[in-house]
Order: sequence, then structure tokens, then C-alpha cells
Amino acid sequence: MLDRKDYYDEAEAVVSWIDRYFSSLENMPVKSQVKPGDILEKLPKAMPEEGENISLIMSDLDRIILPGITHWQHPRFHAYFPANSSVESLLAEQITSAIGAQCMIWETSPAAAELEQRMMEWLRDAMGFPPGWEGVIQDTASTATLAAILTAREKATGFTSNEKGVPPGLRIYCSEETHSSIDKAVAIAGIGRQNLVKIAVNEDLSMSPHALKKVITKDLEDGLKPFCVVATIGTTGTLAVDPVEEIGSICEEFDLWLHVDAAYAGTALLLPEYRWMLPSTKHIDSFVFNPHKWMFTNFDCSVYFVKDRESLIRTFEILPEYLRTGSRGKVNDYRDWGIPLGRRFRSLKLWFVLRSYGLQGIQQKLRKHIKLNEYFRSQLLDIGHFILSYPSRLNFTSFQLKPDNVRLEEVELNDLNKRFLDLANVSGMCYITHTVVKQHFILRMVIGQTYVEKEHVDLVLKLFREIAGILVRETQT
Repeated sequence: MLDRKDYYDEAEAVVSWIDRYFSSLENMPVKSQVKPGDILEKLPKAMPEEGENISLIMSDLDRIILPGITHWQHPRFHAYFPANSSVESLLAEQITSAIGAQCMIWETSPAAAELEQRMMEWLRDAMGFPPGWEGVIQDTASTATLAAILTAREKATGFTSNEKGVPPGLRIYCSEETHSSIDKAVAIAGIGRQNLVKIAVNEDLSMSPHALKKVITKDLEDGLKPFCVVATIGTTGTLAVDPVEEIGSICEEFDLWLHVDAAYAGTALLLPEYRWMLPSTKHIDSFVFNPHKWMFTNFDCSVYFVKDRESLIRTFEILPEYLRTGSRGKVNDYRDWGIPLGRRFRSLKLWFVLRSYGLQGIQQKLRKHIKLNEYFRSQLLDIGHFILSYPSRLNFTSFQLKPDNVRLEEVELNDLNKRFLDLANVSGMCYITHTVVKQHFILRMVIGQTYVEKEHVDLVLKLFREIAGILVRETQT
């Protein structure tokens, strides 16, 4: 049993473990190689009757837990979108855990509330957003999007849905390529998935404004009530960018709430050269992006901006007597800005990251990742037998293995790329994922790890060349 006075001595073993972990990451398989149930079999079925020594726990961490970890901080992790961290963020996370504050209202830790407010202002200004926008840290983009949809629902129903229930006929719109969190949020919000309308996309997989307007007009003619549109900057499948300005004009015409999901690609708005993705913000009601994806901040940390804070607060505030304080109305009580009452001190790690890197330091890393992706794309095409599925965007490339001078049916081509994916991941040298677009099985490569270097990309390219050689030879025999 640990006493408080023992913390320093015991923590030394943990700090040393973390340092060794980062130093040895490159020697570990990126994706866990265990089979289902392997970890469970090694864990005792009941908790110990007496306390155990920290050295034994650390030993079992290496023996039992580590083999079952997929290493999201590995420099050759190129799957999904990253959940990248940094030493700076990790140090802040340790302090946050030590403080252990429950930051639901200003009174429970004034510094947490006021630091969060200032960090939102720093990011808002650095991304070129209007000074009237206000922000709050949510845990994930899924939660932020649910908050947006709930607020839009309340505004559309005169703030009666929370009291009387959700009326039938509400309609919400997004593209066919939008993240599945929209489907989930619509269900949770009581609107019903049948009232989520997936809009057709253009050739570049961005939402078609023409199709959107046509569907909204038809719904109105049928007596339904359109109330919200979700646009995406950087879809999960291919990083497609919806034409937010055109969509926004339609939302203004029909008085619809416009929420922009920029969970991953939104970080790129810190780069002036990528502000074309969001040329105007005048029609946007809410916006979310995740520093825990591509801004070197530990998961979880999602930044949610709103134009109309009063509608957000009116949707979520509830005031039992035990939460009444003398400071209410003078400060931001962020438990009224979203779904959970309990809130972690997430702004501390943002503060550490933003101060340690500075805006220029963050911009340099983002541009480095984008440049590494350009290098990867050109080298991949030089190998031969690879094609780009869609134009390479930011630090993301979607591609297929398609052997030259070999005719394959679509099913055969998909199977070939599934085999490529499996061989790449089982090698332990890297971790990539896929998507399916218009029945095409497409491979995805994201270069966004905090400490990724050209040498790591070269190792992946070498692996891809070897696997492609094996599979191409098989198709030619």
C-alpha cells in the first residue's frame, strides 16, 4: 500500500518506463500482434486480496499489457487519423492528473475555467475566426457534433424539445461521405436516422450544393422541417472538403443551422495557405476540430466554437441548488456548454503545447508532415503498379495497388488490395487502414505523427515495394 511520501520513489520507475517506451517505440511492431483473448488469459480472474508492489505491477505491464498495445505514437503509425501526443502535452497531463480537479464550474477551479477561455481565444485568433466566436473544450468531435445538433434542434423548436419531446418531421443533412458520428448523434438526439438525409457528392467526394438545395426544397414541399446541415472539412475516408461557403448560403436562405466538422483537417487552418478550405465563416453556427488528432495534444481534447453561446447554454443549462454560486453570470461555467457535468482540466495541456511550440513551431511541423506526404506520394508512384485513388490532400494519400499490364476485375482488384493491407499490417513495420468508395477498396496513408521523419517514410516505402513485388508476380503467373 503506497503512502503519499513514497510517491517520488515509486514514480521514478514509471518515469523511467515512459522514457524507455518512447526510446524503444521504433523497435516494436506498430500494430499489436496478439489474438483475441490472449491478454484476458494472462489476467487473474479476481483482484488481489492484498496490495502488490509497484515493481511487480510494472513487470506485468511489460509482460501482459504491452504486447496488446497498438502504438499510436509510433512514427510508422499511418492508420485512421493520428491521436498524436508530445512530450510537452504528456508533462501537462501528469500535472492535470496530480491536481485531479473536477472543473465543472468556475468555482471548482477558477484557473481551469479562465485558462480554457483564453486558450479558445488564442486558437480562434490564430485560425482567423471572427472575434465574436466563443469556444469550449469537449472530449471528442462526436460529443461536439451532438452538442451542435441538440442546440440546432432546440433553436428550431423554440427551445421546447427538452421539455415536451422532439416533434416529428425534423430533417438534417450531410454528405454521403460524412463521419458515422452524425448518424449516431441524430439517433441520440431523438430525431431518428430516417430523418438524416445523405446528400450526393461531386466527383471529388465533396457535398453537392445543388443536390442539397433540391432535397431541402422537396422536404419543405412535403411538409417536413429542415433545421440543420453538417458540412465537413476533411472527410474520414478521403479528406474531401465540402464547399462550405456555398452550403452556407443555402443555410441562410432556408434559416438552417450550419455545423462544420473539421475534426482532423481543421488544424491546417493554422496555415494561411490552407484557409481556402474555409473562405468565409459568416454562415457558420458551430465548428469543431481536434487538437488531439494533429496538434500534438494528448487525447482527449476537442475544440468546439459557436457563434451564439446563448443558444448553446440555453440548451444544456440546468441549475440544481447544490450548483448555485455567487459567481454565476459573471464567469463561464463550462458544464453548461455541453453534455457532461464533470469536466477534466484539459486546457492545461493545450497551454503547455501552444506555449512550448508557439504558432510558428506548430506551423513548421504541419508543413513538414505535408511535405513528407508529397514525398511519399511521388516515391509511391515511382515504384510502379500503384495509382492514386483521389488527389493527395494535406498529409493524406489514398491509393490502390493496380498491377501494370494485368487486367483484373473490380472484385479481384479489391481482394488484391485487401491482401496488401493485411501483409503490410501483419509485418509489424507499419499500420495503415482502408476505406471503400463506390465499391472500390482504397488504402489510406496518413503522415501525422509528432516525431515522424523521412527515414520512417522510407522504411514504409521499402515495405510497400516488397509487398507489391510479391503480389504483382502472383497476378502475372
